[in-house]
Amino acid sequence: MARRTSLSSGFAGLVSVSVRPMRQQYARIRIPQMRSVLSKALSIGLLAFIGYIIFVSVQIGRQSTIDEARPADIILVLGAAEYRGRPSPVLKARLDHALSLFHKKMAPILITTGGAGGDPDYTEGGVGRSYLIANNVPSEAIIVEPEGETTAHSIAAAGEIMRRMGLKSCILVSDGYHIYRAKKMLEFRGIKVYGSPRQSTPRDEPAQWWQYVRQSVGYLLWAMGLSG
Repeated sequence: MARRTSLSSGFAGLVSVSVRPMRQQYARIRIPQMRSVLSKALSIGLLAFIGYIIFVSVQIGRQSTIDEARPADIILVLGAAEYRGRPSPVLKARLDHALSLFHKKMAPILITTGGAGGDPDYTEGGVGRSYLIANNVPSEAIIVEPEGETTAHSIAAAGEIMRRMGLKSCILVSDGYHIYRAKKMLEFRGIKVYGSPRQSTPRDEPAQWWQYVRQSVGYLLWAMGLSG
């Protein structure tokens, strides 16, 4: 009996001694393999991200040059900077383009958007309204969205205004590089959107593409629910 116990103990010890190096060897093999798999996964993810950004940037570039203006329920003007009650050159160009569309009777209503942006007295939407009235647009034909601090916020507020008024389509006025992302946001709310970029002087190619890339990243974040 004692001999059998001794043999059992010896066998257990032999197994323990032989298994321990196997575990260590398996661990040495497994860790590099895991690192390799993780590295490949990260590389594939990065390539997919870059590919997606390039694809969307190309779509943004194409959309930026197309004027889809046609009769709709409203003309929606996205805000831009204002200087103490006066529109910045960018905002003025957007408003002038909207004026042209309004006088062509493309839509009977205009919506101006944009919050204060740090100005205690004026909002982008309010400044837009004043500019339009000064250029012979009846005040009753203008609706102001004065709260939006970002494109997503302004789009959400304008979309809600349209929903409450039973309006289904709009001509979207903004800078060319801005149209694609804003259009997708409005379409997500079930609105028929016709992009109509304001006229602008051509920019150098790298700067233009940088705008497209920024917008594509912004669009991706919005689509993932990570912004506004």
